[in-house]
Order: sequence, then structure tokens, then C-alpha cells
Amino acid sequence: MHDGFASLFARVLDARIASRIGGPTVTEGRTMKIPRRLHHPARALMSRWNDAIASKGAYIEGRLHQHRVSGWFGGDEGNTIVEFAIVLPVLMLIVTGIFAFGIAISNQLTLTQALGTGAQYLQQIRTSTTDPCNDTFTAIKNAAPYLNSLSITVTVTMNGVTPAQTGNSCPGSQSNLTAGVPVTVVATYPCTLGVYSMNFASSCQLSAKVTEYEY
Repeated sequence: MHDGFASLFARVLDARIASRIGGPTVTEGRTMKIPRRLHHPARALMSRWNDAIASKGAYIEGRLHQHRVSGWFGGDEGNTIVEFAIVLPVLMLIVTGIFAFGIAISNQLTLTQALGTGAQYLQQIRTSTTDPCNDTFTAIKNAAPYLNSLSITVTVTMNGVTPAQTGNSCPGSQSNLTAGVPVTVVATYPCTLGVYSMNFASSCQLSAKVTEYEY
């Protein structure tokens, strides 16, 4: 492209110069030989043209050489890959931590809602239950199917008395249920705030507490 443009420019300029000096000029490739009698402005113009072509060619050749040497990991592309490799582990750590925290919040909301369901059930079974703790636990378990029921711990306080429990069972303690008195149900559930085998809260426990009055 440069050669064609240079040739066209040389022919046009050669014709202009020939018309002024009354004789032909000589062109060789991209460099034109200017007669000594040609005035200074024309010679300066041709000198700038030759310098521009030489400078552009050297620039292109230098860029090609740099590309061959740098290869895939050179230049801006290489910098981008290195920066991404450094940032990716930190980004994954943050995203995983957000997911772990979100799961803990979801479990807390589920446990609180299920505990309310269990406490409301307990206030209605005063005359029919023989194991108020286990019946309350069953109601909570059914209301929270996505929680591990084996990890739910329920404590029931009836009329100010917290009976001895075997697991989540307290058979025979229904005598503590009295109409109009409060019953308090407390439930706990373990939470895990772990990210890539790192547990940031190993003793984390979710808990909820609800108090109702017996019918």
C-alpha cells in the first residue's frame, strides 16, 4: 500500500517538478532523487516524505518483532491473565462466604418459624398429650423438613418447670401444663460458617425462643 501511494505521489510530484524546471526527474522505489537546482521547499518536502516512510516501516517491524518475542503471555494480554489469576481465589472466597452466611440466615428463619408452630401446637394439647416435649419436637420437625431433625434440640418449660429430658422427650410431664400459664419452647440448631475447610465459627449455634399461654 505504501509503495503504490509513494509511486503515485512520486509521479505526480515528478510531473509538477518537470513542468517547473523543464526536464525530467528520476524516481527509484520510495526515494526520489531531486536535482540540485530544485528549490529548497520541494527538497524539504521530499525529505520529510522519505523520513516518514522509513519511520513507519521501522515501527511496524519493531511491533512484529515484539509480538513474536512476547507470544501469548506478553503485552496487555499477559498482564490481564496474571491479574485474573491473582484475583480469582479471593473472589471465590468472598462468593463462597456469602453463600455460607446466606444458608445460616435461611436456617435461622426456618427454625424460628418452625418453633412458633411447635409452641402453638403445645398450647392446644394440654389434655391429650403424654409426652409434651416429644409432641412439640415432632411438630417442629414437620414444620422444618429441610433442617436435619437429628441436630434440633428442644427444651420445654411449662408453668416455670423445665422437666428432665431424654433427648427431646419428657414423658409424664404433662401435669405441668395448666390453663392460662405460659409455656416456653427453646430450640437450637448448629450452623456452619465454613469456607473451603476453614470454619470461621466452629461453635456457632442458631437458637429461637417462643412463649405461648396454655388454653
